[in-house]
Amino acid sequence: MALALDDRIIAAWLWSRRRAVITGWAASAIHGALWVDPAAPIEVNLEHNKSPAGVITRRDTLLRGEVTQIRGISATTVARTAFDLARRGPVGTAVQRLDALARATGFRTGDVTSVRNAHPRVRGRRRVAERLDLVDAGAQSPKETWLRLLLIEAGFPRPRTQIPVLRPNGYSRYYLDMGWEEPMVAAEYDGEQHRTDSRQFRSDVERAEYIESVGWRRIRVLAGDRRDDIVRRVERAGVPRSR
Repeated sequence: MALALDDRIIAAWLWSRRRAVITGWAASAIHGALWVDPAAPIEVNLEHNKSPAGVITRRDTLLRGEVTQIRGISATTVARTAFDLARRGPVGTAVQRLDALARATGFRTGDVTSVRNAHPRVRGRRRVAERLDLVDAGAQSPKETWLRLLLIEAGFPRPRTQIPVLRPNGYSRYYLDMGWEEPMVAAEYDGEQHRTDSRQFRSDVERAEYIESVGWRRIRVLAGDRRDDIVRRVERAGVPRSR
């Protein structure tokens, strides 16, 4: 039976004889980030030439204030964790991981920038500013991050996330994944649970009817939808592109 992510993190730390600092994606999970692949390698900072399967050892310089203790385990701080996530991997993957960490912790971009400035020769630091600029704590899934980045890359204005749709009394009734309040167009990613869970499906129908009744147009994106088709649908709904 596969070990849970928390168990694998603890196992990696114990393997290091409690000397390693948990970093990267595993550190983000310790800080509360969701959507972390439970089978992903555990990254640790440790001077060691060999590591067991499923563990990646790094020898990064960690300055004072970049390591914290959580439940007795040493891990990089939120700001340092965000810095490491931002400088590694493809931009889409990095922003998905940063969105999850931002949602869990509400980290401040300025704190991450301070970490970057303290490490002028670290590989990948030039990527950090651009990727931090794309972060949005309103993303509620990796697919929502993917859709938001697709829309930005296509030249649409940056969509606002978690837009409230108000009741007549002024209180929020629903929230839209992302969209543009002018011209009242929303884009939402519908996962499989929206079609396989009958209770969820009925709730979605009621939600859709109300949202449409107050003037919103909603672009529903499903798994397998082609990028060009999504872009055309959003453009036809009245959202202008800058390019």
